[in-house]
Amino acid sequence: MIDEIANLDATTQAELVKKGEVQPIELVEAAISCIEHLNPKINAVITPLYEKARSDALSGQLPDGPFKGVPLLLKDYMCQTAGDPYYEGMGFLRNLNWQSSHDTYLAQKFRQAGFIFLGKTNLPELAGSATTEPIAFGPTRNPFNLEHSVGGSSGGSGAAVASGMVAIAHGNDGTGSLRVPAACCGLVGLKPSRGRISTGPASSGGILGNAVEFVLTKSVRDAAGVLDCIAGAMPGDLFVASPPKRSFIEELDGDLQQLRIGLLVNDIFLQNTVHEDCIQAVETAAKVLEVLGHHIEYAHPPALEGPTGLGLALRIISASSLAARIEMWSEHTGKTIGPEDVEPATWARAEEGRHYTAVQLQAAHHRLLAGVGRTPEWWSDYNLLITPTMNQPTPLLGLQKDDIGKAFGIFTMPFSISGQPAISLPLHWTKDGLPIGVQLVADFGREDLLLKVASIFEQELSWKARLESLQNSLKLKKVGH
Repeated sequence: MIDEIANLDATTQAELVKKGEVQPIELVEAAISCIEHLNPKINAVITPLYEKARSDALSGQLPDGPFKGVPLLLKDYMCQTAGDPYYEGMGFLRNLNWQSSHDTYLAQKFRQAGFIFLGKTNLPELAGSATTEPIAFGPTRNPFNLEHSVGGSSGGSGAAVASGMVAIAHGNDGTGSLRVPAACCGLVGLKPSRGRISTGPASSGGILGNAVEFVLTKSVRDAAGVLDCIAGAMPGDLFVASPPKRSFIEELDGDLQQLRIGLLVNDIFLQNTVHEDCIQAVETAAKVLEVLGHHIEYAHPPALEGPTGLGLALRIISASSLAARIEMWSEHTGKTIGPEDVEPATWARAEEGRHYTAVQLQAAHHRLLAGVGRTPEWWSDYNLLITPTMNQPTPLLGLQKDDIGKAFGIFTMPFSISGQPAISLPLHWTKDGLPIGVQLVADFGREDLLLKVASIFEQELSWKARLESLQNSLKLKKVGH
């Protein structure tokens, strides 16, 4: 049984623990063995926490939560755990051996759910890129093809789950940082509604609450089960989503009324070419739903065109936010961060951000709210929007910034600013065996609908065999170029 752990989702692992067929320490040791075997080439895990994990697994004091005993990797960003290293992809913090002083609310809820923290995963410096290639820690490689990117910024977590190191890993998403790695790595990547999961204490979750916390999973039921465990407001939260009417796990088997669904397959933002595989993925998904009696048409929110604010306005806010974060770390560490302490691209963006005025920053927020912030109005007439997750299949590592933008596109970005829930599902594959993600977007607070429809796709266009085949191949041989 232990040899097959890599093929199991987190729900199954937890069920085995509950039945007494597997002990938490066995799950931990199996995951550690898999990481030690695969990580030298994939480079998903940058900070092991093995001894703590072993101690927790053997303590007999794990909370009796739904995921008791299941190992969990944490993206080294936002979700902090007391006494553990915390670097945000920065060589500067690694060189200081910086450690977190507290558990964030999310870490507390993960512990209450029964998860065992196994380590921290790789990400671009300060989560500032769509590909996971930090100078300080090196690139994370895609398990499906080691020459390709895993996306970003939750790329280390995506690679860890896809390769079978763990069944589930934490990530976060501010403009696509869960959905893009999910598309690159053949996983389920749910971005919950703004305010569904606390980002506190003392954190508003980025631009207009766009940065949200969650996990990358192999199965839809894992996503629903974890959402049940960690959703809910905490003291000091600035954004709060209304509680669901019933558990998200129960919603997977709920009735689904006829839906009106819009399809968007063109890049109406940057006018970049969308790869034929990405278009085909969306159209295949649409046919599945059309056969089931749902109404399908090519349509999209008007707010996604014209002066959306996703250009200069978003650039002003993101560059200013980066500069502010660098100032925050200078204050926290007592050491002034200079250009030699961060990557050249990071410093250049921060320098740009320092030159914007307060008036420009306020105007940029207003432009976003008056532009793409009006996107949810479209959902008064439609139930779902289906788009490609990315413009292109996962690109090669080492691309220049402009090429990265063309590859990943911005299909994910608008719905982070609007705060709506969205999910990426691996519904198509290139002839070379690379996964293609399809994004579903629902109205604010309607994760229940996304999960219901995702469950249908999981049955009709299952990706389970693809992941199992990959993980079995990685177990049988050493990973190499």
